Amino acid sequence: MAQEEVQRLLEQEEDTQKGRFLIFTMGNEMYGIEIRFVTEIIGIQTITEVPELPQYIRGIINLRGKIIPVMDVRLKFKKPFMEYNDRTCIIVVDINEVSIGLIVDRVLEVLSIPEGNIVSPPELNRGLGNRYIKGIGKAGNAVKLLLDCEKLIAEGELENLNTVL
Repeated sequence: MAQEEVQRLLEQEEDTQKGRFLIFTMGNEMYGIEIRFVTEIIGIQTITEVPELPQYIRGIINLRGKIIPVMDVRLKFKKPFMEYNDRTCIIVVDINEVSIGLIVDRVLEVLSIPEGNIVSPPELNRGLGNRYIKGIGKAGNAVKLLLDCEKLIAEGELENLNTVL
């Protein structure tokens, strides 16, 4: 009976997070990630570089005793590096039970986007852009590119991070 109650509470919590996205910017573009992946948002911190990692993995941080790799989303999307400033944030997400920090230009808000306002990305080419985009959310006159958190880090990369760290 207790197991069923726990399951029901988990499903209830998932329902309250459905359709809610953390919106952030990179340059002029606005992106969103499902709030259910986000564990916290922190300011930019001292990053310790680790050799032999891809360029977009900037290194690791110590977050209250837990070592977390950090990825510069700009570099992952092959955009030019931008110096970090007081608006730069690290969004700590949990992807397949692995915590990773995503470095973004600026966090804006948590936004509810109804399922009816989310469309599939256009099939222009199966290049870099569409691989990470799960959908396009329409909010007022603006559009938000909704990222697929689970595709931001490929399985092999997760294994590499775990073995290096």
